[in-house]
Amino acid sequence: MRDSVAPEEVSTFRLYLMRTVYLLTFVGLGFSVWPEIINHGKLWDPVKGAAFSFWAAYSVLMGVGVRYPLKMLPLLILQLFYKSVWLLAVGLPLRSAGQADPVAAEMIGVFGTAVVMDLIAIPWPYVLANYVKKPGDRWRWTSRRPVSVATSDAAGSTTASTTPRHA
Repeated sequence: MRDSVAPEEVSTFRLYLMRTVYLLTFVGLGFSVWPEIINHGKLWDPVKGAAFSFWAAYSVLMGVGVRYPLKMLPLLILQLFYKSVWLLAVGLPLRSAGQADPVAAEMIGVFGTAVVMDLIAIPWPYVLANYVKKPGDRWRWTSRRPVSVATSDAAGSTTASTTPRHA
C-alpha cells in the first residue's frame, strides 16, 4: 500500500461534500456567534468569552475551508472530535437522565447531525495516508542540511561552496 494519497485522488464529489460542511458551519456558526461578539453589552465571563472568541475564529477558518478543503481538513477532524466528545460526555448523559432542556436537546440534534456529516465528508483514505501513516515532520536539525561557505584565494577572488552541516 502506498504511503500517501495525493490530493488529486480525492474525488470532486468528496471535495464538494467537504465544502458543503465548511459552508454550513461558516454560515450557521457565524450568524450565531458574530452578532453576540459585536453586540454584547456586558462583560463576559472569561470562559464564555474564550468560547465565543474560539467559535468566531473557527467560523472564519471554516470559510477558508470552502476554498481550500484539503488544507483545512484538520478543522473537520477537530469538529468531529469535539462534537463527539460533547455528545458522549454531556449530551447523552443529560438525555438519559431526562434532564435535557430545549437548548440541550437542540444541541444534541445539531451535534449529532454534524458528526454524521463529518464522518461522511472526511476523505478517510486521505486522512489515513497523510496524517497517520506518513512520517511526521522532523523534531530537530539534521546533519544533512547544507551550509554555504564563502572562501577567498590569494588573488582575492571569492568562491562559494556548499558543505554538509555536522551536528
